[in-house]
Amino acid sequence: MAGEPGTRRRRAIQAGVLMLGWVTLMWVLTAIDGGTPRCFPGMADQPLVCEYGIEPRDPGELRDIFPAAFLHFGYDHLIANSVPLLVFGFIAALRGIGRFLGVCLIIITISGLGVWLTSAPGSITAGASGVVFGLFGYLLVRGFVERNALDITVGIVVFLLYGSILWGVLPTASGVSWQGHLFGLIGGVLAAFWLRRTPTTPGGRGRRWGGGRGWGGPRGLQGPPPGHPG
Repeated sequence: MAGEPGTRRRRAIQAGVLMLGWVTLMWVLTAIDGGTPRCFPGMADQPLVCEYGIEPRDPGELRDIFPAAFLHFGYDHLIANSVPLLVFGFIAALRGIGRFLGVCLIIITISGLGVWLTSAPGSITAGASGVVFGLFGYLLVRGFVERNALDITVGIVVFLLYGSILWGVLPTASGVSWQGHLFGLIGGVLAAFWLRRTPTTPGGRGRRWGGGRGWGGPRGLQGPPPGHPG
């Protein structure tokens, strides 16, 4: 028990460093793109977000599911995602970096596949909002899945502060990837179930579902090809 405060402090530092590094990387990539990238078909030197954004139903674009989550159509798009990603990511990562990375892997995969399957023809989708919505969904249900009172409280607070973002899963705004939001949210809920920890039993350690040891206003924009962020 004496080591618990030190463990919590170490996890908080690790979570903070990870999320600051993640967001810093996104800002660096946006700066490399010049801050206001435009996508033009046939252009020789495409911005990163145009080159690695997700274009639907093209098998070659499946490899872009992961880099697309770190790229943005300009600083306004990036700013909208940075703060909620920092907040949700930090809270989720406090339960362990390995587990957090597993959650993000599931979210990015499901969000990206959903975008690839359902986005409008000719669109290019990128941004961290799928991760934001996924982490929101994960934090919302994690406590109920694991029957943890503290995490239930965290989920309720997150919902009260950020619950309005759920409108983002509806197709109400032109040029905004509601598909990425919706499938990201689904991915986060699924991650809470797939990576859940069962309560510790007497004489044993808690285990996550499936066996093994437990793993320690955002926007996603679609840039249509003659080339504006939407």
